[in-house]
Amino acid sequence: MLWDRIESKPGRARGRLEWALPLVVLDLLFAVFLAVQLAVLLGGYDKVFDETGLSRSEYARQGFWQLLWATLLTLVVIALALRWAPRGTQRDRTLVKSVLGTLCVLTLVVVASAARRMDLYVDEYGLTRLRLSVAGAELWLGLVIVLIMVAGVVGGRWLPRAVLGSAAAAVLVFGLVSPDGLVAGQNVERYESTRDRDLDLEYLRELSADAVPALDRLPEPQRSCALESIEAGLREDDEPWYATSFGEARARALLDDRPVVGGNPCEAAGLYSGIREAY
Repeated sequence: MLWDRIESKPGRARGRLEWALPLVVLDLLFAVFLAVQLAVLLGGYDKVFDETGLSRSEYARQGFWQLLWATLLTLVVIALALRWAPRGTQRDRTLVKSVLGTLCVLTLVVVASAARRMDLYVDEYGLTRLRLSVAGAELWLGLVIVLIMVAGVVGGRWLPRAVLGSAAAAVLVFGLVSPDGLVAGQNVERYESTRDRDLDLEYLRELSADAVPALDRLPEPQRSCALESIEAGLREDDEPWYATSFGEARARALLDDRPVVGGNPCEAAGLYSGIREAY
């Protein structure tokens, strides 16, 4: 039976009304919150920003913190319910299944809302390492909720190991996918899609050699401005060949084939730093 398969040390069972009423109220609060969010968004995001005075960064931050608190609250409530809720009868088990399952589903909707807010922010200002990390954290929190729901169906003895394993796997994948390469690629594609959007060259100049293949696609003088500091760093790097990463070797090959132009390419590109925000 759903949720009964998650093993937990039972406490003194509470009366049905005593434990179920707070959970039902919590489900209703989540549902009302999400309904308000949906009603607001139906009016359009521009209307949201105009009426609330929030910037896109503030709106995205709100979504992340709402998701974090919603997830923590859900985990605490599930732990308490599994410890104190009576499950001696079919009716009790059905009630536990209903209220906890509803809570998890509503939390997943909060995950989707937070991810959408971040997507809007990235579309407006471009991707950064921090924004990529936040988006990854949001998706991982959603995965934790899904794992909990699966544990309620098939048994939960494996759940702690799965959560820790998923966290370790997320960190490993984050390193393997080359964050700087993803950041540079998204910003370049965003710039290529419409030249009306500003390109944060000041930030792109701070990326590592992994960003070179994407930045190499920029037109001049933006290309040389973005690659200037990376090329200088590679020239000053005197590490032996066996200590050189694949990204650095690839960057050197590209820059040897197409060196940055001389002069002051950043001045020619009209280096723009005003679009960067703290988040």
